[in-house]
Amino acid sequence: MPQSDKSQEYPAASDDASVAVIGAGSIGTAFTFVFAAAGRNVQVYEPDTEQRAKLLPRLRQITADLNEFGLAEIDAETLLDHVSVEPDLESALAGVAYVQECGPEDLVQKRSLFSTLDRLAGPDVVLASSSSMITASEFAGSLPGSARCLVAHPGNPPYLIRVVEVVPAPFTAAEVLSRATEFLGAADLTPVVIKKELCGFVFNRLQGALLREAYCLVRDGVVGVEDIDRLVRDGLGLRWSVVGPFETVDLNTRGGIARHAEMLGPAYAKMGAERGQDDPWTPDLVARVEAERRSLLPLDQWSERTRWRDRAIMGLLRTRRQKH
Repeated sequence: MPQSDKSQEYPAASDDASVAVIGAGSIGTAFTFVFAAAGRNVQVYEPDTEQRAKLLPRLRQITADLNEFGLAEIDAETLLDHVSVEPDLESALAGVAYVQECGPEDLVQKRSLFSTLDRLAGPDVVLASSSSMITASEFAGSLPGSARCLVAHPGNPPYLIRVVEVVPAPFTAAEVLSRATEFLGAADLTPVVIKKELCGFVFNRLQGALLREAYCLVRDGVVGVEDIDRLVRDGLGLRWSVVGPFETVDLNTRGGIARHAEMLGPAYAKMGAERGQDDPWTPDLVARVEAERRSLLPLDQWSERTRWRDRAIMGLLRTRRQKH
């Protein structure tokens, strides 16, 4: 995606630059933990009194739980030393280099909030939204400072699922995209830059594809809700926790993903057609996917990687048994 070439310069954030988190619901609380645990000073604004009162106790609980499992290297008091709950939006934005908006998934509210953020935040501050479905073009396209706006959509909760989709709009400055990915990466998150804006980005489009089929299977009396969850949890999900869907079928088929597409592509096309979908795996598309897979894993390393996958799943199964 080509980014804006507007002349505004966006200097890199220093290692001790503060961050504002706007909204203290579940995602805002989780981002507050992530940034504070990375040593950032986090200035939180939450207009709802009840949510605001829950923030610090939730942070204590998250810290305790992560430490119990050996997944945190910080105690609650040290973490909370990095967190301040601000009385108003202007105070939350004072002196920060990066803003993570975590408000409701509502277009009208996001437009209003980003208009205010653009007006109050310093001109070199990155404005990122945790939006799950709404693109930056929809809520920030008309702003004077649109070039410093983008989406940073996390997995939920981001202190466990560390991947975050970074989705620039066509007007997002290249320097802003770079700063955002660096800032998130420095907080021990894994930024994945999405090349094109589209509703739901990638995370939720993948999740949505599975959910749509799951709902259809329940509707058609094929299988019940509990059994679908079991098939994903103990089957697909178990594999996908160590390798993704492309690598899964690459390793499942001797000869790799091209052989898999040759053997099963027609059956998957038939299944798609049953749902009114016409997206065949064309030879050109399969060749493109196969080329990317072979650049990541030459076929002469296929057996070694398959054994690695099996051993990784063995480790997960052992952990499951130990916890039950």
